[in-house]
Amino acid sequence: MSLSINAPSSMPTNIDSGSSLKVAVMAKNQQKVEGQMAMQLIEAAQPEPQPVGNAGHIINTKA
Repeated sequence: MSLSINAPSSMPTNIDSGSSLKVAVMAKNQQKVEGQMAMQLIEAAQPEPQPVGNAGHIINTKA
């Protein structure tokens, strides 16, 4: 793996070995999994839809 000293990011600009390519693919897959987990968390945090009308809200309290 070769690194460029003046590269704007910490990621290598050239990938010249098989292991470097494998690491890059694994990192991309990890980012996809983390993105899917974040979307599931966001969807789970959304409030449940409220029932429409009076169905289920009337409770008979007479015994």
